[in-house]
Amino acid sequence: MPNEDKALREALNRIGGKRAMARALGIAQQAVSKWQKVPVLRVLEVERLTGVARHDLRPDVYPKP
Repeated sequence: MPNEDKALREALNRIGGKRAMARALGIAQQAVSKWQKVPVLRVLEVERLTGVARHDLRPDVYPKP
């Protein structure tokens, strides 16, 4: 999706795509498909699952240290 954030694309690539992300988070694939950025409430979980840093996923919420 062209509107996806670069860090979100990286996280999706690392985990194996939207279906894999949804499965790992226990949510519907359609929910992940709607993301343009990782939702704030999912940032820490996505970081843990993918290794993409929280400050890359949501620099507006987690500034770089």
